[in-house]
Amino acid sequence: MTWYAVQHKPAQGDRALQHLQNQDIPCFYPKIEVEKIRAGKRIKKLEPLFPGYLFVNLEQTDPVWAKLRSTRGVIRVVGFANKPAPIEDDVIQHIKDSLDKVAEKGGIKAGEPVELDDGPFKGLSAIFQSYDGEERAIVLINFMQKQQMVKVPVASIRR
Repeated sequence: MTWYAVQHKPAQGDRALQHLQNQDIPCFYPKIEVEKIRAGKRIKKLEPLFPGYLFVNLEQTDPVWAKLRSTRGVIRVVGFANKPAPIEDDVIQHIKDSLDKVAEKGGIKAGEPVELDDGPFKGLSAIFQSYDGEERAIVLINFMQKQQMVKVPVASIRR
C-alpha cells in the first residue's frame, strides 16, 4: 500500500476525512495545536499541519479509486500527468514522529525578543518572560538604564 496526498475543499478537511474513513480508507490528517491571539485573548486551536490536504493509504489496484473523487469534501488526488503522486512511507512516518516537536514550537517562549506595539511602551523592544492570566503578559524592557518587569496586554506584543 502506498500513501497519496488528497486535496480537500476549503474548510472541509474533517468532512473529507470522515467520509473517506466511512469507506474504510486508511487516512492521515495531521493536526497541531497552535496558540493564537483573538480579541486580546490567548486561545489554543487545532489546525491542520498541511492546510487543504490529507493523506490516504491505498493500493493502485484498489476499486475505491473510482469513488475517491466523488467523496464529499474531496477535490482531487494530487498527481502529475494524470497519475497520482506516491509519497514514501518514511516521509509519512517522519511527519507522524515530528508532530509533537512541531506543536512545541507554537506560542511565545520565555526569553524570546518581542516588540510592543501599543500602549505607553509602544515601539520598545522587550524580552518575553511569561503569561499572566489570559489577557496579560510579563516582559522585561530597558527603561532608565535598568531592566524593568512590566505587565502588558497580550494583544500589544508582536514577535
